[in-house]
Amino acid sequence: MRKIVLLIVFLLGGFSMMAQELEPEITTDGEALPRTTYYFIRHAEKDRSNPLDDDPHLTQEGLLRSAKWSYVLEAVRFDAIYSTDYNRTRETAMPTAEKNGIDSLIIYDPFEMDMKGFFEDTAGKTILVVGHSNTTPNYVNIILGEEKYPQIDDEDNGHLYIVTILPTGEKIDFLLILD
Repeated sequence: MRKIVLLIVFLLGGFSMMAQELEPEITTDGEALPRTTYYFIRHAEKDRSNPLDDDPHLTQEGLLRSAKWSYVLEAVRFDAIYSTDYNRTRETAMPTAEKNGIDSLIIYDPFEMDMKGFFEDTAGKTILVVGHSNTTPNYVNIILGEEKYPQIDDEDNGHLYIVTILPTGEKIDFLLILD
């Protein structure tokens, strides 16, 4: 298990280095134009023991996965972390937030998200968004401007989408499926 986590960290580090190796666009006054990078994950494994509970906590396996995400993403310095207002998403986001010194999550409603405001608030930043199987790929598709990624299977908690928007508007995306 530890070898898998180390491999994932190595792979993500490689993706980060590739993104950093892209030549930054420079303005006439010598300033680098900012890039915006979004990381999207679905919440970790939730407790399904009570089918009537619409706000379950994470299982032990889910708590372990949320800790793993914090190690997988430890080389990334997030400016903000967005989460829906559910126990499972907040619990998934918190270990990464703690590693980044982020005291509070930005809570969003996945069905009433002001995308224009979101883009304005996050421009030039590195953002983690923790969502759900039916909303996470949808937001990635909105950012990409195409229907590239299907909804995640309800049993799958290991998708990591990374989308970088360059100052030119070009978008580079990756999908990593971790287990």
